Amino acid sequence: MNRSFSEYVALGDSMSIDLYPALDAGKTDVSVALERVEGAGMIAPIGAASLFYRNDDETQPDESGSDLASMFPGIRYRRLASDGATIGDVFGEQLAQLGEGDADTLITLTIGSEDLFSAFSRSPKKILLDQITADLIEAYDLLVSAIAAARPNALMILTTVLDPSDRIGKVEGILDDGPLGLAALDAYNANIRTIAQGDNMALADAYGHFLGHGATQPEEHRWYWRRSPIEINATGAHELRKLWMESLREALYT
Repeated sequence: MNRSFSEYVALGDSMSIDLYPALDAGKTDVSVALERVEGAGMIAPIGAASLFYRNDDETQPDESGSDLASMFPGIRYRRLASDGATIGDVFGEQLAQLGEGDADTLITLTIGSEDLFSAFSRSPKKILLDQITADLIEAYDLLVSAIAAARPNALMILTTVLDPSDRIGKVEGILDDGPLGLAALDAYNANIRTIAQGDNMALADAYGHFLGHGATQPEEHRWYWRRSPIEINATGAHELRKLWMESLREALYT
């Protein structure tokens, strides 16, 4: 596939944003560190989507030039992904901001974590969790179809949902009493892998890439933010953007 892109749009949840990686690296205004709110002050652009678009040569010198701005000169960047976004939020807010058009667009989508972990926190019975998971899978399918309809010339990189527990099933401070619904998470991610085999789709299997870098590791070796281990830290953001770049290159050149 030999193509170029005029715009990169990051859709989805906090996996894509700058807030938690910048907090982890100490690269925010004090007001942001206190409030943990994006609009409270300066935040360094070192989240996964920002690094994918333009590398931060100060913090990641080895990745200099390995970014969209270098590959596609003049490409525009819009980050519509937001903290805590659900599938419904992408439908109701981000999709409208994306708009319709025939431009050659590159889109990354990170969504489902908030929906799944919200369900897990209520500890539903298996039959109910199975139904919730089926509904989320259906909603994800509809969302991807809606994005494709709005941007028919887009290449979408679909990203699987992470397991910060490393298959333990418990996340300290988030799901202390557990359990994390591993079967539900697996089913949701399996569906993403299937959809990503379609035309104009690519897969970033972040679940597999991050496995073993969460709760089973000492804190200093994790790819998750120590204050909220469901969020990725600066290292995690760097790893996710590298995964996106691998997925993009595979889609373009194989």
